[in-house]
Amino acid sequence: MTKVVAFDVNETLLDLRALDDDFEELFGSTSMRGQWFSQMLQLSFVGGLTGQYVDFTAAQRAALRMVAQRAGTSVSEAEITRIVDRMSALPAHPEVEGALSRLRATSLGVVALVNSLPEVGEAQLKHAGIRDFFDRVISADSVKRLKPAPESYRAVAELYKIPISELRLVAAHSWDVSGALAAGARAAFVTRPGMVLSPLGDQPDIVEPDIAAVVDRIVAVDLS
Repeated sequence: MTKVVAFDVNETLLDLRALDDDFEELFGSTSMRGQWFSQMLQLSFVGGLTGQYVDFTAAQRAALRMVAQRAGTSVSEAEITRIVDRMSALPAHPEVEGALSRLRATSLGVVALVNSLPEVGEAQLKHAGIRDFFDRVISADSVKRLKPAPESYRAVAELYKIPISELRLVAAHSWDVSGALAAGARAAFVTRPGMVLSPLGDQPDIVEPDIAAVVDRIVAVDLS
């Protein structure tokens, strides 16, 4: 039975499309935002696999330089800082506040589990007006092992003194869901536009199009 629900934040709860104007201005295409985010994840994952830890903010900054170089242009330090700072000022997806309010009224623990630095995670949720729906904001930076490394999910279970099997992750990223399941947790996948599950490995028992539907299923499955 689930005792604690941990939410991914970027794209799962918060809408990165708010950055599209910045990428249009800098690179002439909003599609560069997706390339940047993917490059940033790659840098973070490589750091984890090689034992050379890279925090999420450093990865974001480096990924912007790489994307610009690939596009045959350049970005200034001020422009890089502007986009990275904008990550702390993203809006929540429309259904998120109401769904979290319903979940908060249950007996389940509710946390945000972020790869971002702790201060960034806190700032993101506060700016989006949803911080009060969470018991805690837990950063994988605290264990220097970013999701999908098992240590990040175990950190939540250890903090709550529960078996990892009583933790459920909610994410719109297949790699995050796969990481949680491999660590022994449960998972729920949010099929935001363009997001698909990996056909490899264990599969989550909850797959829904948005946070409202996910919360409805969590209440039905985990509190029945």
